[in-house]
Amino acid sequence: MLRTRLCELFGIEHPIINAPMAGAATADLAAAVSEAGGLGMIGASMSGGPDWLREQIRLVRARTDRPFGVGFVSSAPDTAELVAVAIAERVPAISHSFVDPTPYVAAAHTAGIKVLAQVQTVAQATTAARAGVDVIAAQGTEAGGHTGSSSGSLPLIPATLAVAGRIPVVAAGGVGDGRGLAAVLILGAEGAWIGTRFVASRESTYGEARKARIVAASTDDTILTRVYDLATQAPFPPEIVERVVQNDFTATWRGRDDEIVARRAEVRAQLSAALVGDTRIVKVAAGTIAGLIDSIESAGDIVRAIVAQAEQILRERPAQVLR
Repeated sequence: MLRTRLCELFGIEHPIINAPMAGAATADLAAAVSEAGGLGMIGASMSGGPDWLREQIRLVRARTDRPFGVGFVSSAPDTAELVAVAIAERVPAISHSFVDPTPYVAAAHTAGIKVLAQVQTVAQATTAARAGVDVIAAQGTEAGGHTGSSSGSLPLIPATLAVAGRIPVVAAGGVGDGRGLAAVLILGAEGAWIGTRFVASRESTYGEARKARIVAASTDDTILTRVYDLATQAPFPPEIVERVVQNDFTATWRGRDDEIVARRAEVRAQLSAALVGDTRIVKVAAGTIAGLIDSIESAGDIVRAIVAQAEQILRERPAQVLR
């Protein structure tokens, strides 16, 4: 049975966290992942206001008595009021991404809440460690949605371990099955922060057409881009890019960033007019792991399958390569 410091820290059975993805990770997904033994996370930012978040937290508690958390795109302008809700509700865990987490740690710890920080660089990991967070999620550029562009997971995980000290590090980006989980555990990570595989789950609220596009995508079909963020003025730092499945929209506007800004109203209108299921135009955020996803399954089954495969690999593979 897999057991890591992440399991001990949160009182969970399996070292798996679903990424708190806005538009996909609501109470449905968080409760299902937690009930299956992982750490379910609600994506709070850009999904709804304080009342919505409070309702989502209480829905999770109505469905499971297991630990869960709330994650924030902490560069968004409504972060402070949403964090206040999470603290008032005494959720077990809060995660912050795309900011220095230092201002958020003390209040959470005072309330007995553990803090996770997602980082894309070693410098950010150093800052998070100094801030006293409880877990650092090292996100490689393979990740779907908003991510960095400088390092893949393979070098970033051990580099983050080198500056994290005793703080557990989990791997984000490029993990969607048991092979990936086994690999990052061997690298020294204490678990995996998994996004794209859970987007393609029954409990995800990402929309059936976009889920189907992820299932159909190959490993070669995603790109890093800022076209959607520039068009919508999304609240992300300028060094952050977004990994999406390429489509007609990204092909049309690739390399035309200045023109998107100049014609923003027109481009935004095009996006607004597109049907939600028209994946030629609308964004389908996904990581390179999409090429290994071939079905939509329940989140609980996904957790169990990943763990079972990882356990089998970790039992059998060493004997195959060590003589």
